[in-house]
Amino acid sequence: MASDSHSRNSSIPLFGIAGWSNSGKTTLIEKLARYFADRGLRVATIKHTHHKFDIDAPGSDTQRHRAAGAAESAIVSGTRVAIIEEIEAAGEPALETVAARLGPADVILVEGYKSASIPKIEVRRAAVAPEKLLAANDAFVLAIASDYEVDGQGKPVFNLDDIAGIAALIEKKLGLGKNLRQRA
Repeated sequence: MASDSHSRNSSIPLFGIAGWSNSGKTTLIEKLARYFADRGLRVATIKHTHHKFDIDAPGSDTQRHRAAGAAESAIVSGTRVAIIEEIEAAGEPALETVAARLGPADVILVEGYKSASIPKIEVRRAAVAPEKLLAANDAFVLAIASDYEVDGQGKPVFNLDDIAGIAALIEKKLGLGKNLRQRA
């Protein structure tokens, strides 16, 4: 769970996309990342999961390095860098710690981290049996993006496909307007 340090350190341009499982968070981040990148912004993303994961294929060189005891392993090419860090003993790092390790970005879209003290949009889909509304008890939820009619509890409700409208809210909150260029 993230600390409240983001509210004191607004220089990290974090904006959350939160919701229950299968609500459409990844799809919305995909569309927003493309929208902002098409306008000349450098976009980074952070994805939180409650599941164990491994990005190394069994038998790959970096997987073999880690199996041999490396606490961190990096793989680098002319087009991509990945750093894999074992953290079991250290525990899950705070969201701000992970964000600080990323390169410079105009906007960092954060998937998950429902309880993080960062501005966020709640995602809802009718096809997923909706659980409780996060916006009802979280002042950091600034709006809701949904594919069905929702009582926004006084907060704006966007159609899930209104990428321009959702992006405008993020731009305003993070002050991104000065960094945007018009689509070619």
